[in-house]
Parts: sequence; C-alpha cells; structure tokens
Amino acid sequence: MFSGAHVILYSRDAEADRAFLRDVVGFEHVDAGGGWLIFKLPPAEIAVHPTTDEPKHEVYLMCDNLTETLTTLDKRGADISRAITEERWGLLAAVRLPSGTELALYEPRHPTALGKSP
Repeated sequence: MFSGAHVILYSRDAEADRAFLRDVVGFEHVDAGGGWLIFKLPPAEIAVHPTTDEPKHEVYLMCDNLTETLTTLDKRGADISRAITEERWGLLAAVRLPSGTELALYEPRHPTALGKSP
C-alpha cells in the first residue's frame, strides 16, 4: 500500500544542511533539480505518543551503536550538541546541523518495528 515515507526538515540554511547530510552523514541522494537534494533514509518506523500540549512531529535517526556513530560523525566534523544520555527507552544524543537545528540520534533499547512489513 505505501512505498516509503518522505520526511521534510525545514531549515534556515537548507543548502548547508543538505551539504552536511551529503558530506558528513554520508546519505545517498538524488538531485531533484537545481541542487534540491533528496536523501535516501534507512528503514523507518512511526510512533504515536500522547500529549496534552500542542501536537508536534519529531525526527530521530536510529543507530545500532550510538557511541560508534558519534565517533564517526565527530571525526567528519559534526558538532555533537548533546552527549549521550541513557533514557528508559534507549540512548539519546544529538548533532547540530549547520543551520543550528538539532538532529536527534538514538539507540533503541526497546523492540522496534524495523524489518516488519507494513
């Protein structure tokens, strides 16, 4: 029924953030025209959390080994904006994109839906 998900990150410096995802993170990509890069993401899952605040959306990149991922990104020049913390559901950290936006990374310690068919 669905073939994938398209995630949009709004940025105050889209060109720099695209270069970061291409050059530092190393995501494969296509050029949709005029330098408008669209990146291939790893398999994804979606969760719905309750809130009493205004509803919002969040993006987390999942890692098998968060420590190793941060070490690699640091060597490539990424700004590690949040060191690893242990949460009840896994390990959490973040990198800062050139625009200043944080991109959260986490190593899940809970069952994931990755590998399941929709």
